[in-house]
Amino acid sequence: MPSFQTSTSMQLSVSPKLGQPLKIVALGDSLVYGYGDPEKGGWVEQLRRWWMLPDSVGHVLYNLGVRGDRTQQISQRLEVEFRHRGEIRNRVPDLIILSVGVNDTPRLRSTTGRNYTDFSKFESEIATLLDQAQQLCPVLFVGMVPVDEAKMPFLDCLFYNHADQYRYKEATRQACEQRQIPYLDIFDQWMQRSQAWRSDRMTKDGLHPNTLGYQDLLEAVLNWIELSQYHCQADYPSFMTLGDAKFETFI
Repeated sequence: MPSFQTSTSMQLSVSPKLGQPLKIVALGDSLVYGYGDPEKGGWVEQLRRWWMLPDSVGHVLYNLGVRGDRTQQISQRLEVEFRHRGEIRNRVPDLIILSVGVNDTPRLRSTTGRNYTDFSKFESEIATLLDQAQQLCPVLFVGMVPVDEAKMPFLDCLFYNHADQYRYKEATRQACEQRQIPYLDIFDQWMQRSQAWRSDRMTKDGLHPNTLGYQDLLEAVLNWIELSQYHCQADYPSFMTLGDAKFETFI
């Protein structure tokens, strides 16, 4: 079990008890929302449906992804979103999954323009967000996917690129490491693949994963040891059908 450093005086939720149904909130941008996957709704939606099945552990997962959100915006709504997800006896969530940062990285108007969020400001904002989240409950962080640079600019004005993505995700990873927050480095995993492999998993806008891309992201999340401790994959059937889509678990 990872070690989560929290502020005892401000902690609102005790550490999750493994094997018991939990309430989990996933906060982030379009990667959490699932934009680009009209068939299955993205990795969070698929995980939510899994945990609703009769034979699952029964976790309740809230998708709180908002398209275009940057780190500062997640920080602004974090505590309100968290406190409004209490159910029986005003219980608050047991676990926060964060996934944000890519919308802080793009260059504005040209490849040499300023970043949407200045790097030094981003470092301060991501530190604030992580500290804020840890005061509420244990935290996991799912990193960003690399964009398709050939499809840039996005919306004719946002120039995303791998070099800036790497800088910002490294700052996030290091901030998580300093706080013993588990970080899933999706960017590095995907960059180890070929350009053709990545292109097959992105929508035409070059920024969002498509259905196949979210499927690979779900696989990475399911096989992530830091999350797998909160569920028992042996309880899942070898194949599952959600709507008309049939896909395999990754055990």
